[in-house]
Formats: sequence, C-alpha cells, structure tokens
Amino acid sequence: MAEHMSQSELDYPFKLLEYFNGFRVSKVIFSACELGVFDLLLRSQEPLSAQHVAQELGTSLDGMERLLDALVGIEILEVEQTDGTALYSSTDVANLYLAKGSAKSLHDMIIYQSQTIYPLWNNMVDAVREGKNQNEKTFGLPAEEVFQAIYRSEEEMLKFMGLMNSSWVLDGHDIVTAFNLSGFQNIVDLGGCTGALAREMAKAYPSSTVTVFDLQQVVEMAQKHFSQENDTIVFQSGDFFTGEIPTADLYVLARIIHDWPEEKCLTLLKKIYDMCAPGSGVLLVEAMLFENRRGPVMTQLFSLNMLVQTEGRERPPSKYTRMFNKTGFQNIQVCRTGKSYDAILAIR
Repeated sequence: MAEHMSQSELDYPFKLLEYFNGFRVSKVIFSACELGVFDLLLRSQEPLSAQHVAQELGTSLDGMERLLDALVGIEILEVEQTDGTALYSSTDVANLYLAKGSAKSLHDMIIYQSQTIYPLWNNMVDAVREGKNQNEKTFGLPAEEVFQAIYRSEEEMLKFMGLMNSSWVLDGHDIVTAFNLSGFQNIVDLGGCTGALAREMAKAYPSSTVTVFDLQQVVEMAQKHFSQENDTIVFQSGDFFTGEIPTADLYVLARIIHDWPEEKCLTLLKKIYDMCAPGSGVLLVEAMLFENRRGPVMTQLFSLNMLVQTEGRERPPSKYTRMFNKTGFQNIQVCRTGKSYDAILAIR
C-alpha cells in the first residue's frame, strides 16, 4: 500500500515543487555543457569570475552569472567571494562527468538528451494519447522508421553514438562482470555501435574474441570517430534483422530488445537461438522494471522514452524470460546490477 504523505508535505508540497522544476534543473546542466562551461573551468588552474567565463564563451555577463549561480545552487559548481568578486570553480563530479575531456565524460549523453530527447518529450501528451512515437511531429520523419529518425544525418548519428558510448563507459564494467563469461570464446555484440561495451568485454575476458556487428554506416562511423589505440575488438557490418548473423558462443543484445515490439523481438531471438549450439547463449542488457510496478523510477522514465522515440518499451525480468522461453532458451539467470542497466544470461 502506498505511503501516505506527511502532514508537512500536505501543508506545503515541497516534493511536488521539486518535481515540477526538474526540467529546469536538467536544462541548466544541459546548457552549461553546450556552452562549454565545464571544459573551461577544468582547463583553468584557478577559479574564474562570471565576467571571465562570459568573455571566453561569448555570452552575456548577466545570463552567465545567473547560470553559474544556479549550478552552484544544485552543487555542480563551487563559489567563493574574493574582494567582492564571485569566483567559480568545478566540483570533482563536474570535472569527472561533465567536462568533455574526462575519461568518464557524459558530455555526449547530455548533448543527445538536450538536443534530441528534450524536443521529443515536448510531445509526450500526444505520445500517450496516440500510443506511438513522436518522430514525425518532432522531426518530420515517419514513425515506423525508428532508426531512420535516429540516424537522420551524420551529425545526429554521431550524437546517438556518443550517447551509447557514454552509457557503456559508465555502466559497461558492471554489465560484463554481472556473470562469469570467461567460458565463451567467441562473443558477438549485435548492434554494438561504437564498441564501448565490447571493449569492456575484451578487457574483462582477454582470451575471448569480441566482435561488434552493426549496420555498415554505423561501423564506418565507429571506426572513424571512436576507435582506440591497441583495439582488440573486431568490427563486422550487417543487419541482424534482414541478413545473416555471425556464428558465436555468446551473443550480446545491449539496449536492443527495448527498441521493438514483442513480435519483432521474438523473431530476432529465434534467429539467434537457431544459430546457437548447445551451451551457447545470449547476454541481454536492459534497464529492468520491478514486477510490482513500483519502479525503478529511472526505468519507468526510460520506458516513457521508448514510447516517445521508438516502437518498444522497458520490461520486467518475467517478460524477458517469457520471450526467451518462447524462442527455445530454458536456462535463464537474472542479475540486477544496482546501476542503470541489468543483465539476463540465457543459455541454450
């Protein structure tokens, strides 16, 4: 049974007001990233005034001062007063996750959220009414062509790939170590995009061969923009829906199944099952809902995002288990990582 609100919350709705203003907080961080605030502060060896930041980034002093103060208010930046002048500096969290040059930067994720997801969510009411994505209303592209919308230009493709790359830089290690996968010698990451998750897999299991399988244009962009020195992963192009898929001991499906309706997912899983020898299997990576519908809140929000952008949804473990069972897989294990994404291992 849901907890009753405290009397103080009924007297004055602090929590509701915090939720109402959540989009403003998001846009403060998004705007600072787009303007380059965190990169400038990271490069600086000392705290900077709002005037200095405004001059360097080509903004108004008034606007920048308000933005910096808001960032201090949400504890993303620090401020100190020196001779009557406010001097701003980054927190460790901002330096690690918000500056573009950091090894754990979420900058690309933020840019995608700001420039692609945010406009889509403006049409959330229509998405709920119609039960379909809002790519046509937002971008003028057919609702049925999900990845035509996502990959509508080279610039947009790079943004999306940057989002995926950021996700696995953040969560990849927890995913690939959720189960002991050392027994799988030939691993294929279907729809592996930039190779970020595959690289984590290769680091964790150096004796395994790890291949990224994705559309030709994605592979070309990954090799051009996201390759790393001493890469041990291999890229192979193809379409796992319409073409043949490589032979493997383990297929990885990371944030793939949630894009599509169940019928299309079952077709793909059956195709993979038919390629699997006994003992081979699938590592499915998704944000999983609780069976009791009470969360996690972030996953529930992800599911709304699937409504507004794709043809799919987030699901609880039982739904994924049922799909695996329907396509022939019987030995199924679930691991909740406690982070954004969880894992299911299904063995033939």
